[in-house]
Amino acid sequence: MSTGSDLVHRGAAMREAGLWIDQTMDDFLAQALVRSPDKTALIGYRCDREQPVRLTFGQLAERVNLAAQALHRMGVGHGDVVAVQMPNWWEFVVVTLACGRLGAVMNPLMHIFRERELSYMLNFAKAKVLVVPKTYRGVDYEAMVEGMRSDLPDLQQVVVVDGAGANSFERCLQSGSVPPGLHVPSGARPLAPDDLAVLMFTSGTTGSPKGVMHSSNTLVSCMNALSGRFGVGSDDVYLASTPVGHMTGYVAVVLIGLRNGGTVVLQDFWEPRQGVAIMVREQVSYFAASTPFLNDICEVVEADGLRLPHLRSFLCGGAPIPPVLIERARDKVGIRVCSLWGMTEVLSGTLTEPARATDKSAGTDGRSLEGMDILIVNDAGEPLPVGQSGRLWVRGAQMFLGYYQRPDIVAFNADGWFDSGDLAYADTEGYIRISGRTKDVLIRGGENVPVVEIEALMLQHPAIKAVAIVGFPDPRLGERACAFVVLRPAQSLSLHDLQSHMAAARVAKNYWPEKIEIVEQLPMTPSGKIQKFKLKDRAKLFVV
Repeated sequence: MSTGSDLVHRGAAMREAGLWIDQTMDDFLAQALVRSPDKTALIGYRCDREQPVRLTFGQLAERVNLAAQALHRMGVGHGDVVAVQMPNWWEFVVVTLACGRLGAVMNPLMHIFRERELSYMLNFAKAKVLVVPKTYRGVDYEAMVEGMRSDLPDLQQVVVVDGAGANSFERCLQSGSVPPGLHVPSGARPLAPDDLAVLMFTSGTTGSPKGVMHSSNTLVSCMNALSGRFGVGSDDVYLASTPVGHMTGYVAVVLIGLRNGGTVVLQDFWEPRQGVAIMVREQVSYFAASTPFLNDICEVVEADGLRLPHLRSFLCGGAPIPPVLIERARDKVGIRVCSLWGMTEVLSGTLTEPARATDKSAGTDGRSLEGMDILIVNDAGEPLPVGQSGRLWVRGAQMFLGYYQRPDIVAFNADGWFDSGDLAYADTEGYIRISGRTKDVLIRGGENVPVVEIEALMLQHPAIKAVAIVGFPDPRLGERACAFVVLRPAQSLSLHDLQSHMAAARVAKNYWPEKIEIVEQLPMTPSGKIQKFKLKDRAKLFVV
């Protein structure tokens, strides 16, 4: 974790460069209320409701006032953690903004988490309040949490959206009356720009989640950088279909849309055909999600002969995007895809701007955003030349503050660089390409296998819908490559078929996968990252 003096020095440098502007979401909400109180701020689509909820900025502000006052009465104060395990519902946004009003720490939790993950995270964060839905997609969250209460000594209040009892969201957080405008409860201390604003746990691709800390200044610097490169603002409609419990949905869609005074559309469950219909109906112009969402949209638009005339740019991140998919989206669907590299700790490090999407998104993960620096180094920390793959280091305005309650983890080196854990190489224009993970390197007979490139080549095979390559033990070579493959409907694939495909692509034989496992789906985080550690566990059982 960074020391206090490190953060002070970093803050001074960021302010001097104009990258930290010392504003919070409350400031942006106040601006929207003055500028356009009757403009639609939120549109909430739920899979169990026929009609969406529509809230103007004025109505949103009123609900935030009520929630902040109620949380304050519950004893939530500055620095207290409020955990919210919610799908993409408007109540999530209200609680987020209410936390800022009190200086409380927002802790978004993915709705897929169950007792094991929840008990660890809630206890680790010492959450004082937890907000959950009564039920969502067949899961009774209220019953689940009640069954855990004896193991959660710090949890004082559970608030249930759609609940029927005294702990319901309506009774707990939306009752009473408050003055108009932005009401700060008496004695409350709103979030300051450098305060801890959000605590988000890493998504679990390595199996060891950590609490990542961000302030309003780091979050807003991300929103400003993305807005500048995309050219989005108050006239845009932002669709949040990717989970708001992840940084992409939370910051790169919901917060950026409200920060810009635009309209944010929430879709709580990703059903591709409905998602495309929402895009058309609400005239969505901005969408951010991972590769599976892009593939689904392409499938629907092509099958139904549709067009998305208002969608100006698609931010696609979370994992390297197969070039064949980007080309398909551009040529067959008319979607301009902008590739992004980021992570919970970094937010958005690199991005391909729309003007270069055609020639850069298929082969790179973008160039550094305003206020962000990248460096590709060898294991000794020495800069590498253009085209050579090495460790991707990053630093800048969007970087996290450190890991919550983990002073033992040294996040940054003496010069402020953070080792992302990714491997990458750069071209002559400074655009990078992620080539793998330092912990996911596959070394066959002393030779590093370019896993990402081989996966991209495999995806060009007409039978393959998705693929992930991991190593399995070999007594002579150390490791061999196994390809876990998801097939398209009514397709088949043998190892011979794959080897013929590799040969046709003129790939070195050392890089060919030597085993295929056909699976129905790949294990993924909700944000679309493949959990390769789970596949590695399976591959360890293979016998050569």
